Amino acid sequence: MEKLSSFRLTIRLYLAIALLFSLLYIIITAVGTYFRFGGPYLFALLVIVIISAQYYFGPKLVERTMRVRYVSEQEAPHLHEMVEDLAVKAGIPKPKVGISEVNIPNAFAFGRSKKDGRVCVTRGILGLLDKGELKAVLGHELSHIRHRDMAVITLISAVPLIFYFIFISTIFNRGGGGNNSYGQLIGIAAFAGYIAAQLIVLFVSRIREYYADQGSIELGNPPYELASALYKLVHGSAKANEDAVKEIEGVKAFFVNDISDAGYEIDDFEQLDTNGDGSISESELEELKYARTRINTRSKISELLSTHPNMMKRVKRLAELS
Repeated sequence: MEKLSSFRLTIRLYLAIALLFSLLYIIITAVGTYFRFGGPYLFALLVIVIISAQYYFGPKLVERTMRVRYVSEQEAPHLHEMVEDLAVKAGIPKPKVGISEVNIPNAFAFGRSKKDGRVCVTRGILGLLDKGELKAVLGHELSHIRHRDMAVITLISAVPLIFYFIFISTIFNRGGGGNNSYGQLIGIAAFAGYIAAQLIVLFVSRIREYYADQGSIELGNPPYELASALYKLVHGSAKANEDAVKEIEGVKAFFVNDISDAGYEIDDFEQLDTNGDGSISESELEELKYARTRINTRSKISELLSTHPNMMKRVKRLAELS
C-alpha cells in the first residue's frame, strides 16, 4: 500500500479550511445584507473573530468536558517516559501529559500548536492495554500533534454550529425590511451549508485518523499493537454507559475511535481474534493482510456520518503496513 504523505494531509486540511471559510463568508455576507448592516470587510472580520475565539477557547472546552488533570513525572512516570520517547522520535516538544477522569477507555490529543500540545489518557484505558498497545495509542496521538491536525479540527468544528445558528436566526425572522422570503432563502442556504460543513468536518476527521495510524507505525510501534489496542478500545466503548457516552460525544473527534459506533464494530473485530484471547496478534493481523474484507452497506453509510474511518478498513491498512 502506498504510504500517505504528510504533504498530502496538509493540502487536504488547508483545502477544507478554505472551503469552509468561503461558505461561511458567503452566508454571513447574505445575512448582513438582509439585516442591512456592515460590509464585506466587517463580515470577514466577524468570521475571523468567531474562528479565533474557537481556536483560543477550544482547548479549555476539551479540558472541562473531559475533566482533564495534568500529572507530573512523579505521579505517572511510565506515561511520561513513553510520551517523552515518542516526542523525541517525532521531533516535537514534549506535550503536557494528563489523565481524564472518564471511565470510557480512550486517549486524545489537543492544543493550538506543537508547542501547546497536550496528550491525555482516560482513567478507563489505564490497566486495559499492555505497555506496547498503550505506546502505540500514544504514538497515534502524538502524530496528531506532529501533523498539527488537532488544531485544525478545533477550528473547523465551530463552522457547522455557526451555520446552524444562522439557520435558526433567519428562517423564522420577520425583519429585513419586510423581505421575509429572502430571509427564509438565507435560512435554507444556511441549513444546506450546515449539512455540507458537517460532512466536510467529518471527512477531515476520518482522513487524519489514517495519517495518525501510519504516524504511530513510523514512530516504531508495530501495527499489530495498534490494531490490538483498537480492538480493546472498541470493546470498552461498547460496554460503556450510554449516558456517559452522550456526555462526551461532542469531543469524540479527538478520540482514537468513534465511541458511538463501537457497538456495531464488535462483530467485525471479533472475526480477527481467531484464538479468542481478546487481542490481535501479529499472526492474526498478517492473515488480514491478504484476506478480502467485506463491508456491508449499513457500515458504509455509517462511515460517512462518523468522525472515524470504518474500523475494518482502518485495521486492513494497518495489516498492509505490517
